[in-house]
Amino acid sequence: MSSETLPGPRHGSINYLEFPSRDPALTKAFFGQVFGWTFVDYGPDYCAFKEPHTSSVEGGFYRADASSDADAGAVLIVFYSQDLAATQQAVEQAGGTVSRAVFEFPGGRRFHFKEPCGNEFAVWSDQ
Repeated sequence: MSSETLPGPRHGSINYLEFPSRDPALTKAFFGQVFGWTFVDYGPDYCAFKEPHTSSVEGGFYRADASSDADAGAVLIVFYSQDLAATQQAVEQAGGTVSRAVFEFPGGRRFHFKEPCGNEFAVWSDQ
C-alpha cells in the first residue's frame, strides 16, 4: 500500500498516547515481549512505541516517578486478546503483576495488570 492511499490523522481522533515510566528500558522490554511492540529511542528518557497490529496506535513512554493507576483516576487502556489465559501468562512471565483477577462482564471477561514500572492496563476477550 503506498503512502498516498493511507489516511492521515482525522480531526478529533486520538492520535498519540504517552505514559510515565520509572525505567523506559524495562517498560520497552515488557511491551516488546508481551505484545510485540517496537520502539524508537529519543535519548535515555523517552521512547516512542508502535503497536504492530494496527497502523493507528502510537505513543511513548517518558521517564517519571509517577505511574498510571485507574483507582487514582487515570485512564485505563484495555487491550483485546483472543486467548485471555495465554495473555495473562505472558504478562506474568514478562514481569507484570495481575492487579485484578479475571472477571466477567456483559460481552466477555477481562483482567487488570500492572507492567513492571507500575502502570495499570487491562486485557479483555470475548472468547
